[in-house]
Parts: sequence; C-alpha cells; structure tokens
Amino acid sequence: MKKIIITITFVASSFFACHKNAITGSRELTLLPESEMIAMSYVQYDQFLAEHKPLPDADTRVKLVKSCGTRIQHAVEQFYKDKGLNNELKGFQWTFNVVDENTVNAWCMPGGKVVVYSGLLPVTQDEQSLAVVMGHEIAHAIARHGNQRMSQGLLVQTGGTMLSVALSQKPAATQQLFNQSFGIGSQLGLLSYSRKHETEADKMGLVFAAMAGYNPEVAITFWQRMSQSGGQKPPELLSTHPSDERRIKDLQAFMPEAKKYYKPQ
Repeated sequence: MKKIIITITFVASSFFACHKNAITGSRELTLLPESEMIAMSYVQYDQFLAEHKPLPDADTRVKLVKSCGTRIQHAVEQFYKDKGLNNELKGFQWTFNVVDENTVNAWCMPGGKVVVYSGLLPVTQDEQSLAVVMGHEIAHAIARHGNQRMSQGLLVQTGGTMLSVALSQKPAATQQLFNQSFGIGSQLGLLSYSRKHETEADKMGLVFAAMAGYNPEVAITFWQRMSQSGGQKPPELLSTHPSDERRIKDLQAFMPEAKKYYKPQ
C-alpha cells in the first residue's frame, strides 16, 4: 500500500482525550484527531480496492450487502441524532463493497468504509445473520476502536513521541499499526485490549441491527452455529476475539437491552 503522509505538529500530551461510548458509557484514550483517522482510512480503502477488485453492483451478493449495510447506516445515524451526537459522525462517507475472496471476514474503517469478503456469506447464510456481523464491524468504527488501538500502539512503539516523527522515522511500522487497528493482524501485547473492543462492538452492533429491523436474537443462534462448525480454534488467551461460549453468554445477558431497540420491518 502507498505510504501515508500526514503533516501534524503533535505533542502526545496535547492530544490526550477520552472518547465516551454512546451506548456503553465507557471512556477510552485517543491520541489522534478522528478527522485524521478518517483521512487515513480513505487513502487505505482506495488502495485496498485497487489491489482487491470489488464485485460489480449488479451482483446479488453486493445488493445484499449494500441493502443490509444501508439499513444499519440509517439506524446508526438515527441513534446518534436522537442523542444529539450528530458530530460523532462528521466526515463519514459510507461505502459498502464486496471482495470475491474465500475469506470469512468483514471490516469497517473510520468514516464508514466497509468491505465484506464473499467467503463470509455462506457462513452467515441469510441477511439477519449478516446484519449481526456488519453491525459489529460498523460498531468498531463508530466507537473509534481503530483510533484507540493505534493510540495505544503508538505509546508502545514510540513512548508517546510526535506522530509526525513516528511517520517519518518508521513509516512502514506506523502504516502497519494503522492496518492492525482494524483487526487485520494482531499484536500479542494488545490482545486483551482488543478483546474488550470485540465485546463492546458486539453490544453496539446488536443495538444497531435491532434498530435496522433485524431480530437481535438471531445473534445467539448465529454464534451457536459458529461454535458448532468445528475446526481448530486458538485459546481465548491468544485470540483477539472472545470465545464463542463467552460471546454467547455476554449476548444473552445484553439481549433484554437490545430488544428495547427492535423495530421489525
């Protein structure tokens, strides 16, 4: 991917901020202005699509993803409008693409830049379960998890030095850290922090999917199906995702809250 060049006069302490999650109420450290993260994502997203050609809009899989994604997008926008937090979505330019690769994955960069791999669709099986996954991935962007992961990663790598110095002295490492902030790769030292993000995104995504008209209870059957699908899985300690059993338990506990937002369509 092309090198990202950002000119920022940055002293670590001057940009310390705690972003409050609108659903969970938790606060997390962010060092980077979200506008800079969104600008970086636009560059990376375009570069990714140049290297991984997306399927055409006429493809039925693309229509499914775009329809599901747009419904969740509208739910997100309504949720933040109701709370008077429209500025949280400033700079978002939602885009949904499907890449024809046999990878069970999807992700969302800051600014609403979403990619779903075609290999995910046979696993989700239907639009309801797809909404569970897309709501989760979109929640990562809404909660600024990428910013939080990269902020912590910069502290680990540079001890909180100026971002401009990190980019000039270690451009490849800094760019790699940016990519990892969206779950593409992982760093052992940040795993427990990432698992926290995954659980938070599960809860937020469930609310967004419910508001979009998808039955939140589908999340339970989806993850139960995933847990029974077989295959060797790494222990939770060495995974950025909660175990299927833990995830199901947490979702069941949160279900009464999520169902308050359910608006069948």
